[in-house]
Amino acid sequence: MIIKGGNIVNEGRVFKGSIVIHDDYIVDIIEGDLQPEAYGDNTLDATGCYVLPGVIDEHVHFREPGLTEKADIRTESRAAAAGGVTSFFDMPNTVPQTTTLEALEEKFMLAHDNSWINYSFFFGATNDNYTLFDRLPLNRIPGIKLFMGSSTGNMLVDRDEVLERIFATTPLPLMAHCEDTAIINANMAAAKKQHGDDPDVRFHPLIRSEEACLSSTIKAISLAVQHQTRLHVAHVTTAEELSLFAPYTSQITAEATIGHLFFSLVDYQRLGSRIKVNPAIKNFRDCQALRDGLTDGHIAAVATDHAPHLLQQKQGGAAKAASGMPMIQFSLVTMLELVDQGVLTIERLVQLMCHQPAMLFDVSQRGFLRPGYKADITIVRPHSPWTVSADNILSKCGWSPMEGHSFDWRVEKTLCNGLLVYDNGQVSAIKAGQEIQFRHP
Repeated sequence: MIIKGGNIVNEGRVFKGSIVIHDDYIVDIIEGDLQPEAYGDNTLDATGCYVLPGVIDEHVHFREPGLTEKADIRTESRAAAAGGVTSFFDMPNTVPQTTTLEALEEKFMLAHDNSWINYSFFFGATNDNYTLFDRLPLNRIPGIKLFMGSSTGNMLVDRDEVLERIFATTPLPLMAHCEDTAIINANMAAAKKQHGDDPDVRFHPLIRSEEACLSSTIKAISLAVQHQTRLHVAHVTTAEELSLFAPYTSQITAEATIGHLFFSLVDYQRLGSRIKVNPAIKNFRDCQALRDGLTDGHIAAVATDHAPHLLQQKQGGAAKAASGMPMIQFSLVTMLELVDQGVLTIERLVQLMCHQPAMLFDVSQRGFLRPGYKADITIVRPHSPWTVSADNILSKCGWSPMEGHSFDWRVEKTLCNGLLVYDNGQVSAIKAGQEIQFRHP
């Protein structure tokens, strides 16, 4: 297959060219107006489009096993393909939790049978499972997920001696959810005393406050410095937290998510609990700091924290409504909207959503458009307006906080391992996903 005549965005450059694919690999990239018909007859004309590496979403909750009324690997990987995402790393808070080797293997089997795109899974840390770290399949998983704030089940790690052991012994990158549970609990108690058992959702960013995030992130960074741990802090939400990260470094890094980059405090009035997530979406000052961090080096990667719930589970306020929202189908076009607004360049977008996730987690042969790399490719077209509606949402939960929003960019085609998994509004019948391989030292 040849992808011909598009504007290729890769490794800091935009240039007109063509990409030659054989089986599931890129075999050549031809710059300029050369006519590469000699390579084969199966040609995709990308004239007028931008050709990007497939997006790697390093942070999703596809809910399988155990929570499949909300989502499952089949439905969410199809939604991802429609959004230009070709690889995902799933989080461990499923049922059962991915905190044993057996649960980890079950997830790989489920994805093998059901995923339209490439897949891997974080292993979850608990207060008592760090003894399993030396038995983890290092070439199969991106890292270990650590909840240093409120979580489901037994995944909250809040004992100092255990945290020390985890930071000291992890053989893999550590992705941390940083919120201080004691501060959150005190804030919730105070809010309930003043506003009743289920305070309005607009109090959510005051309950899961800047102080709660900052306190926990300071602790995580201190432990990482002490033990020389490779630390990636998930979904950073505050300007104060961002100031803790040195720009353009590789040991201690920060992730931003689409929701925190796009929404701010004022959007609770319009969308209510639909944008209730943990950590909370905060004020516009914090949103602006995150946007600035996309280009000044403080943000190392952009993900979604895609976390579907049924709409009835999103009813209520700060105490009762479930936290999390589905975003994977609309992550790339949302970031392209920020490109149009001048927040970042399209070259930097590709760095944050494709190149950097691959480099931060030592992904093998993905994340770049290079000969010898897997043919994970997304083709997007500008000036092609469309509106999100219930009819075009593919996530199993059937809703999105982006409903009614119009985008000027459209994902036209998505190729995963050289196979066309999404084409102009249609997800193919082909499950193209492969298990992601890692090159952890």
